[in-house]
Amino acid sequence: MKTYHPHLEEIQQRWYLVDAKDQILGRVASRIASVLRGKHKPMFAPNVDVGDFVVVVNAEKVILTGKKLQDKVYHWHTGYPGGLRSVTARKLLKDHPERVLKLAVKGMLPKNRLGDALLKKLKVYVGPTHPHQAQKPELLPLVSKDRQVGSS
Repeated sequence: MKTYHPHLEEIQQRWYLVDAKDQILGRVASRIASVLRGKHKPMFAPNVDVGDFVVVVNAEKVILTGKKLQDKVYHWHTGYPGGLRSVTARKLLKDHPERVLKLAVKGMLPKNRLGDALLKKLKVYVGPTHPHQAQKPELLPLVSKDRQVGSS
């Protein structure tokens, strides 16, 4: 049996809508990363962009469990001497909630040019509205609410 490699003309990219309201950050980010890579398709190939576009709304209402709001710290460097900057998850979620979700998904994607291309297909919005109605995004099913926190 020969190995199947998807051709660019065979790839059909769809648009999905995710409502992050009352969803746990890591769980929704891992589901989004999987869809962006195309792992939900039978034609998945790790070196080809076969994934779909994902539009996320209500990013400010995502949940961080435990003490992550106080304890989780995001670091970056400005590129200048002494330019190390840090901010807690609480402050970043208050000021730029779309960055929290985007950084969580970015950490779950490949660290190469393919990962950069996949991240560009993620559109995150703070409120319940988005400008992608013309693409007719379908609602992406996430983990059910009763299976998320503390249930067995």
